[in-house]
Amino acid sequence: MTNQSATPSTLSRLRALSPNVRLTRDDARVIAERQANKLIELLDASDGIQESHIGELPRIRIIREALPTSGLSYWNGIEWIIVLNESESPTRQRFSLLHEYKHVIDHGQQQMLYASEQDAERAADYFAACVLMPKRDLKRVYCTVTQRVEALADYFGVSPSALRIRL
Repeated sequence: MTNQSATPSTLSRLRALSPNVRLTRDDARVIAERQANKLIELLDASDGIQESHIGELPRIRIIREALPTSGLSYWNGIEWIIVLNESESPTRQRFSLLHEYKHVIDHGQQQMLYASEQDAERAADYFAACVLMPKRDLKRVYCTVTQRVEALADYFGVSPSALRIRL
């Protein structure tokens, strides 16, 4: 009988990219982008992350409900629950899903990593924007197709505000 170690989960591999120190805002953006790129690589989703990619990860369940916010996430003791606001557009829900997934990645380290809740929210927004608009794709489209915010947002299937976060 061979002793094979289990392959680390996607979540543990993304968490391993976070240092055990307080991050500056710039460092938080660098880490969020590294995690976004790693997620795309691990899910073999160079053509874009969809809800199904996240929903198929172990111990992740996505549900929709009427919420006063765009989304929330929590551990129920068995799995991570990501709740999306059912009244928002699919574009907004996809961004919120990835924003909440970043909170799952940061769970247990958030107070150490970020100086404030606002910094944690900015990092989650930036992570979602990086996943939806990888730098090399954004540069290619920006330099060869269009520089108009609305056209770029349409190209990537995001809102203009999500594009501005990425830019």
